[in-house]
Amino acid sequence: MILKMSGVRVKVMIASLALIPIAAFGCTASEPPAPAQMTQADMEKRGDYLVNSMGCGDCHTPMKMGANGPEPDMDRFLSGQPAGEELPPPPAPSGPWIVSVSGTGTAWSGPWGVSYTQNITPDMETGIGNYTEEQFLMTIREGKKQGRGRDLLPPMPWPVFKNLTDDDLKSIYAYLRTIKPINNRVPDPVIAPMK
Repeated sequence: MILKMSGVRVKVMIASLALIPIAAFGCTASEPPAPAQMTQADMEKRGDYLVNSMGCGDCHTPMKMGANGPEPDMDRFLSGQPAGEELPPPPAPSGPWIVSVSGTGTAWSGPWGVSYTQNITPDMETGIGNYTEEQFLMTIREGKKQGRGRDLLPPMPWPVFKNLTDDDLKSIYAYLRTIKPINNRVPDPVIAPMK
């Protein structure tokens, strides 16, 4: 299809199109305006949406073998690496990084060591039931357990999640407080010595 336009219109249209990449990629991100005051129920609903759309269960919910292959074990929703199921030490890196994943999908091994996805249910002994809202936000913002403990390990994408708004993180926290607490003591990570 050929459109006939005056020279001025074409120049204006081309100039406008040239600004699209600058507008899309040249701006820095800023926090969106705060929503109207949310009720507790609104926060829990938003948290449910965020947790389930951001794929938190992809790493924090163990997989089981189903009729059609591996599927999330919803009886252990967000309970992390099953207790007592530890991986062998990671292979020594020999060139490019190699990462391996457990059969449950909740343990990762690589040059950093072995990381086990945490139990993020509200269980008071083995989950995050004893985290305050502030500690939860600090965990994501600082990349440290309870905001001041050991570093969070790969593949936890906290450097991306730290960009969520406070309202979003508070909503995630509120939702996680409503799910079934599961007593599951995740193995301690194995930190490989840095060379």
